[in-house]
Amino acid sequence: MVQIRIGFVGDSITHGTGDETLLGWPYRLGQAEVGRGHDVTVYNLGIRADTSELVASRWLAECRARLIPAFDSATVFAIGINDSAHEKSAERDDRRVNLERSVRIITEMLTQAREFGPVLWVGPTPVVESFMPIDRIPGVIYDFRNDAIDVYNRAYKEKAAELDIPYLDLFTAFSENSVWAESLNASDGLHPNASGYDLMAETIGAWSGWRNLFDS
Repeated sequence: MVQIRIGFVGDSITHGTGDETLLGWPYRLGQAEVGRGHDVTVYNLGIRADTSELVASRWLAECRARLIPAFDSATVFAIGINDSAHEKSAERDDRRVNLERSVRIITEMLTQAREFGPVLWVGPTPVVESFMPIDRIPGVIYDFRNDAIDVYNRAYKEKAAELDIPYLDLFTAFSENSVWAESLNASDGLHPNASGYDLMAETIGAWSGWRNLFDS
């Protein structure tokens, strides 16, 4: 049996937005490992619409309050899709965080997160572009496009290899996945419904980066 506390650091997809069960993928992962006999504490640190810049302002204090040295811990980062979005507002008409800055900020967070134990990085997911742009916030429009997400994903994957941090490329894995597409179409084109979060949990749960937390 593995006893571990895991902080899931991210945005709305980490939070589980769109999931009618309110579980998202982090709690599904935790449930699966408890079913295998492990003692897992899940801390979902996802905040809707957060970019790497916004996560960088909060994540360390949140993790230090939860992932204390007396217990084995790990962090799973799932950020970047909001960085790739084009924002049109009174303050900006550009990417929310340009690629170079995004990679630099996330690199700093991943490097520092090693103080808590193993670090994993889950990449961004594809969207259904016919639902775009998103304009839920008055005066702010976010436009997510798969070609931009793909560029960020490739850069993240390259940086993760350089840092020797396990990276899961969900963009490539889900781009032609009918279950993922159906789950987005049943929601808002960006966030999946419960079936999409089931798929995320199953895919991440079978990934060697995740399995090494429990099986090695």
